[in-house]
Amino acid sequence: MPSEPESAPAAFTRAGQDAVTFSRRVAGTALARSERHRNENRELLKEFGRRRFSGAAEPAPSALRGAARRFRAARGLPMPAEPVVPEPVPVRPEISPEQTRTSEEDEDFSQSRIMSRDL
Repeated sequence: MPSEPESAPAAFTRAGQDAVTFSRRVAGTALARSERHRNENRELLKEFGRRRFSGAAEPAPSALRGAARRFRAARGLPMPAEPVVPEPVPVRPEISPEQTRTSEEDEDFSQSRIMSRDL
């Protein structure tokens, strides 16, 4: 406890300085964290770029099937039949839009007409 009571203006000034000091500390921590994340992201991008564009293209499906076939044959495993590729689905022909109704008489939604319809 201070030996002398603090005046109101001095207490206000000290509280303001403490707030500024705290906010600068928080901002510095946030900036350091942000910089660390940026550096980690740069490293990940470099690593991804090296792996992605190292000249080794992904193998074709036929090469993968051949490797799987050799693997199974070397270990005496059964060879499943290759899946049959289905034929492509034919494209539907364009359907002409329905004729628009010209009168509101066609659209009778009254309860009596709905309830009396034969199904």
